[in-house]
Amino acid sequence: MKWKSISRMGDRGILIEFPQEISEKILHTILEAKVTLSKIKLEQKVEITNTYNSLLISYPSAIRDVYSELKVVSNALRATNISKNIDKRIFKIPVCYEAEYAPDLNDVAELKNIKKEELISLHSTPVYLVYFTGFLPGFLYLGGLNQKIATARKNTPRKIVTKGSVGIAEDQTGIYPQESPGGWQIIGRTPLDLFSAKSKIPSPFVAGDFVQFHPVSNSEYFQIEEEVKQGIYEFEIIKSNG
Repeated sequence: MKWKSISRMGDRGILIEFPQEISEKILHTILEAKVTLSKIKLEQKVEITNTYNSLLISYPSAIRDVYSELKVVSNALRATNISKNIDKRIFKIPVCYEAEYAPDLNDVAELKNIKKEELISLHSTPVYLVYFTGFLPGFLYLGGLNQKIATARKNTPRKIVTKGSVGIAEDQTGIYPQESPGGWQIIGRTPLDLFSAKSKIPSPFVAGDFVQFHPVSNSEYFQIEEEVKQGIYEFEIIKSNG
């Protein structure tokens, strides 16, 4: 198990840093380490969160002996086994790319010198990896965007981005789970609820899952939206091994 550093983060945290690159291999290593640490720290009720290349262990109270704790964490990382085969969950997410849902689609297509139909195809073809969630509860940071459509954030963020909006920022794509200010380039919208604080499981997604967008028409969007409102819509999930 290779990591760059383990250090104290304030009086209630330990930060583990991995190589500074975005890759599925590194995320796999991080998630395996997260599982191992969750098991050995179960009684301490720590919270373990990940980003593209780091893990943060947050303790409920100040760490009494930080040096001993750092040693425990280091030993746990060394003992972590990396599985070769991983069970994959691929969520199919319907997205409408019509103009009323995609205020930046034409601008991005023009910037990239491609037709909007090609932009939609390039965006909906890849299977994206969920690296982590934030800056909003349930906001998915998805890796795997085709570099041909990678686009910088807007110079001036919008004050309001509609819930369900699908956007591009640099070489990432993501979905706004609720209305929020934001500076991503909005190229579509999904009618699905991706996060609900009232649900037993607020979000069905976890780091390591995969997402693929599925283009839908206006009428299909409204039909799915109605199913979501009635509570009868079920996510389409494809499962595979390895």
